[in-house]
Amino acid sequence: MTWAVCFGEVLWDMLPNGAVPGGAPMNVAFHLNQLGKKALMISKVGTDEKGYELIDFMNNNQVPADLIQQDDNYPTSVVLATPGQNQEVKYDIVKPVAWDFIDSTVEARQAASQADYFIFGSLAARTEHSLRTLFDLLSVAKSKILDINLRAPHYKQADLENLLRQADILKMNEIELDEISEWYADISLFNDKVRMICDRYAIPQIIVTKGAAGASYFDGEKFYEHPGFKVKVADTVGSGDAFLAGFLHKMTDNYTSEETLEFACKLGAYVASKKGACPIYKIEEIL
Repeated sequence: MTWAVCFGEVLWDMLPNGAVPGGAPMNVAFHLNQLGKKALMISKVGTDEKGYELIDFMNNNQVPADLIQQDDNYPTSVVLATPGQNQEVKYDIVKPVAWDFIDSTVEARQAASQADYFIFGSLAARTEHSLRTLFDLLSVAKSKILDINLRAPHYKQADLENLLRQADILKMNEIELDEISEWYADISLFNDKVRMICDRYAIPQIIVTKGAAGASYFDGEKFYEHPGFKVKVADTVGSGDAFLAGFLHKMTDNYTSEETLEFACKLGAYVASKKGACPIYKIEEIL
């Protein structure tokens, strides 16, 4: 039984020390599979060497690549990732690439309709083609989890608002929280910003990551906070994606909100202490 389907970009993050597999939805799928939850990935790569290498990476690391489409006209995605002074990463996301043209196939619709969770980002909505596919799959999905990803200039507010209305769970970072709340009001308090977005889009649950300061979770009634874990950071690429996978893993196994948030922060911190978004690990290392 497929536990989750992840939709969106698969790519190579071109870091100063070399290329590593990435793309937020693929990172989430990778970590869910590492944690024992079967997660499929819907995306598209080019019929080029980088595309075949990504498919090999997924197949070799427990991420089924059955739903990875291939495109003869557009190349596999590469992203130029440059770490900044405060360990944040700046991204130059090349366009157009294969995942800008993901198709709604019979197999993709079937997988989306049968999975318990459908996990999607906003970056793949930057083209009309993949956006149409995303909405088609959302129309048949059960529980929908949006990991919003504001990478200027790769989004339009109207498209993001339509995606927010679909979400049963929304995950974002503090910068994204500030930007979205500023669309509507000048609000200073963190909790008020979260509540406003929750009410405006009728989103039952919202998660906000805060980098080294941990994370916050709002279940529609109560806020839960965790201060995070101190680690020596290798790079922060994919740490938020690992956090989301860890959160979903514990939440759906009926752990308390406090336990769920703690484990998610542990996994996010662990990945930040390693190079790249997808280090191999055993769950005992996280615990």
